[in-house]
Amino acid sequence: MEESIFFKDNYEFVVFGYQHFLVLLFFTLVGVALIKYGLKSTKEAQINTGNYIAYFISLSVIIWTIYKFFSGNFDVTNDLPFQLCYFLGLVIPVLTRTRKQLYYEILLFWVFAGTFQAILTPEMRNGFPHVHFFYFWIVHCGLIITMFYATFVYRMRPKLKSTFISFIALQGYFVFVSIINKFTSANYFYLNAKPNAPSVLDFLGDWPNYILMAELLLIPYFLIIYLPFHLSAKKIK
Repeated sequence: MEESIFFKDNYEFVVFGYQHFLVLLFFTLVGVALIKYGLKSTKEAQINTGNYIAYFISLSVIIWTIYKFFSGNFDVTNDLPFQLCYFLGLVIPVLTRTRKQLYYEILLFWVFAGTFQAILTPEMRNGFPHVHFFYFWIVHCGLIITMFYATFVYRMRPKLKSTFISFIALQGYFVFVSIINKFTSANYFYLNAKPNAPSVLDFLGDWPNYILMAELLLIPYFLIIYLPFHLSAKKIK
């Protein structure tokens, strides 16, 4: 499979190459297998499987952070789990343990809006078998698998108001990370600069315009994510 290479700020990103394709195929198969297993399992087994998936993701974030700290090259501006996907990876067990509708509504749109973008244009410089390669894909693909698992196995569904609830919650995270960035001079949540990897933010102008444009586009984007759920519910009725 032909590889596409993007260069930006002295970074080289190889996407849609054979590694990218194979890892997406692998996690797709894993996700389908886990969901099929969950659908055929008892209620207790369904809950336990969902928790194991979430624990594995969260533990990956914790272990990576500890590894970076003790490796001697820990960078407070880059290695804390405050990029959105890694923060989600840290807290995802809250959803699987409680299975509360509010947590599902918030996390569903954060994961589908942010994580899908990340796996299409991954910001990483090390391919297989580097440890960061495994860390990146376990967290990002694991989050998507977890949300599909909650949707199909726990039978949780968002409502129209969920898009606005998730948007408001994201503003709280925006403020929280802004404070973290202020004290660490970091760029978590890409609030001070766009990611090094090519992304949709490249089409939204320079700082701070891309932040304002992203805010304006979030609700329409969330509504697009909600649309399949709306059409499915309408068809059932």
